[in-house]
Amino acid sequence: MYRHFGEVDAAEESPLYARVAVALSESDEALRAIEAAPARKRHPTVILAALHDLALAGRAPAVAAAYAAADCDAAARAAIDTLLQMADSVVAIAVRRKLRTNETGRCAVLYPAIAEAARRVGASAVGLIDVGCSAGLNLNLNVDRVGITYSNGQSLGDPSSPVQLSSSIVGDRPLPTRAMPEVVARVGVDLDPVDVTDADDARWLRACLWPDQPERIARLDAAIALAATAPPLLLRGDPVDLLPDAFARVPADALPVVTTTWALSSFRLESRLRFWRRLEEAAAGRAVAWVSAEGVGVAPSIPTLGDRRASGHSIIGLAVLDRSAVRAEAVGRCWSRGALLAWLADSSGPVRVGSSEPPR
Repeated sequence: MYRHFGEVDAAEESPLYARVAVALSESDEALRAIEAAPARKRHPTVILAALHDLALAGRAPAVAAAYAAADCDAAARAAIDTLLQMADSVVAIAVRRKLRTNETGRCAVLYPAIAEAARRVGASAVGLIDVGCSAGLNLNLNVDRVGITYSNGQSLGDPSSPVQLSSSIVGDRPLPTRAMPEVVARVGVDLDPVDVTDADDARWLRACLWPDQPERIARLDAAIALAATAPPLLLRGDPVDLLPDAFARVPADALPVVTTTWALSSFRLESRLRFWRRLEEAAAGRAVAWVSAEGVGVAPSIPTLGDRRASGHSIIGLAVLDRSAVRAEAVGRCWSRGALLAWLADSSGPVRVGSSEPPR
């Protein structure tokens, strides 16, 4: 697994991690140390993140120095030595922490879909509720505060934001140009939410990045700083169980918009269906919306457009629920967690919310 990661997965993106992973694969002692971790925590990305965390915390100075110098051979030696000397610490971090992917590109998908949801109900304010927010560094909850430039020349969001993102448009249909209305509530719901104002949490987010990718590191640091200026309300626990509490935190005159970005795939089917029922229950008293970016067939009630599950892209879903009426549709496709986006919906004319169909 480590040799494959080094020779294939990291070969082009991170020469440093490619060298370290191959070196670990060639060290019987290092592999035995890694085997002390539970099987699900032995993956190279997890163990390397744990080593990186020690380096960032000042507990593995040789690793830190080699990473800073981008010295691949020195990094390989330091990683093996540190793993052998601090195996218990590496395993403890790997067991306690969950790998964070930190793709800021999801904002390029969310912004136009949230603005479209508000248009469809005539909302002048929205409350954002992000389910599985820890995976997105809570930037989902600050989507209105970033700037996004698309390859077709369109731009959305705040052009003066310290966080500037880009996304490539696939196809010839333009994105809706409507700006997102005022955000009056930001609520994150997760079993283990990330608090960017906590030094350990922020360091772990950095540790999950590969150390020889300075552009991604700079983008993450800007995102952390932005999120820290307006920390959202974080609810810790089962996301489905906590949804009613999250809805209650959104003012009555604002549209609650639930967002899920590659979060529901970790839910069992029964939990996904319960999630949908929670939306229906909330919609009994007010209009609610759900914006999703999930794998094909993962999001309940969102059409798959006839796409195959293993197609390599995700469906952007938009569901608007208001009492007994539901309109759920696929408004786009995206690839590489928002790096490429194809908008499909007609966002120009009036919208009529139709009758509800049961989740499939």
